[in-house]
Amino acid sequence: MRSCSVPIAVVIALGLTLTVSGAEKTEPVRMGCGLMTFDTVPGWGLDANGKSVLGPTHGGVVIDRAGNIYTSANRGVYVFSPDGKVVRKFLGKKYSNIHDLEIRKEADDEFIYAARNADAEGIKFHSVTGDIVLKLPFPEESGLKLKRFNPTAITVAPNGDIILSNGYASNHIFKFDKTGKYLMHFGSKGNGLKQFNTAHGMTLDTRYDPPRLLVCDRNHQPKGRLVHYSLEGKFIAEIITGLGMPTSAAVQGDFVAVPDLHGRLVILDKSNTIIAVLGHNADSRKRVNFNVPQKDWIEGIFSGTHGSYWDKNGNLYVQDWNVSGRIMKLVRVKPAP
Repeated sequence: MRSCSVPIAVVIALGLTLTVSGAEKTEPVRMGCGLMTFDTVPGWGLDANGKSVLGPTHGGVVIDRAGNIYTSANRGVYVFSPDGKVVRKFLGKKYSNIHDLEIRKEADDEFIYAARNADAEGIKFHSVTGDIVLKLPFPEESGLKLKRFNPTAITVAPNGDIILSNGYASNHIFKFDKTGKYLMHFGSKGNGLKQFNTAHGMTLDTRYDPPRLLVCDRNHQPKGRLVHYSLEGKFIAEIITGLGMPTSAAVQGDFVAVPDLHGRLVILDKSNTIIAVLGHNADSRKRVNFNVPQKDWIEGIFSGTHGSYWDKNGNLYVQDWNVSGRIMKLVRVKPAP
């Protein structure tokens, strides 16, 4: 089975897009290569008039066991069916400014864990009812004297411990038990090997046994890296650098999807080698650019890639950091026999 390894430096230097078909805006665009080849779904998630329903987006994406897609916008959480129709939404002050999402099955229920950056807390709420069952404010018990608590990422350990990153402020990562009791913290701000310069995204890396924390250290020099930590807060390794501005990570099997704010999404295999680059934006004016209105969107080209998630069939859902509110469905192309 053919696959392709694409050094990110080559992609950047050459302006390589890897989107090679689909000239019309309303036609699907094929992107990626080898095992990681995808077709876009034009108009997915838009209303009957072809307009975004989300409003400004600066959030994440997760999928429940029924296949529904949750994405967070500035004003709340929207839940889509796989065909792009809104099936429910959680809007208002309780759900605003959710920067990152994780979803976990617990007994017969599913719960969403969320980091609310501008609202200075983590929360846990029921995926169907929206009932908030846990809040995680700044833990005074840590003894830290912080000027700001601005959480950017959240994940959950196999035993239910909750891990919350203060990525837009002190860059400490806090650990709580499943009831919200503060346990510990680790990390500090800086460009040292064991420091974070915007610990922006984070997930549980289930490619390893035991699972590890995979942290997207967005602004670390040289530009952008992924690092592994144990669930006890011990540094393991710097696994890849030079990623631009990695914003989040989503794991499925041996693969990790990593959105980059520069307007592309990279996919890594278990050896943490880049095997595909999706949606690379060759226009430097439209990279890391929140203010690209819907009328200027280009099918198959991203502008400020921020969140992503895999469904059970290996399709990807990708959110841009965007003034109009953009979420895209990428359908995995079955390889030829």
